[in-house]
Amino acid sequence: MIFNTTYNNEDFKVHSKELLGNPYTLIQRIRMNGIGSGRLVIKELSEKLYPKQKQFSEINYGNIELRPNGILVHFTNRLERYSWCIPYYKLVIYNSNYFSIHANGNFIKFIKNKNYVENKKFINRMIDLKNEFLKLDYYDG
Repeated sequence: MIFNTTYNNEDFKVHSKELLGNPYTLIQRIRMNGIGSGRLVIKELSEKLYPKQKQFSEINYGNIELRPNGILVHFTNRLERYSWCIPYYKLVIYNSNYFSIHANGNFIKFIKNKNYVENKKFINRMIDLKNEFLKLDYYDG
């Protein structure tokens, strides 16, 4: 589900807590060497993820935040910020010409540029956390 998080949004707080768990504490964040990715350049969004005012500018950025039971994908449209809650059991990651995140028939594609290369360790950590949460013992990457 996508939420407008430009301002405090109680629905977002409740929904994200139920779906993804409480945010990590400061000590947990330090132990994990951070829980957020750097900014990634967005190539394309699925139709359902577009905000009501479809006015995406030339270059748009997004970032990913880790939670105990899933991830939050944050992105902007002009001056507004949006957040997409994705639990690990619905998260699908594709790594081809673009790095893309899929869930519930929606997707967001990121360009593989220097920002992607800088976030490669974070992406691998996100995949490891997903596998650990789902109790998967394998990963091809």
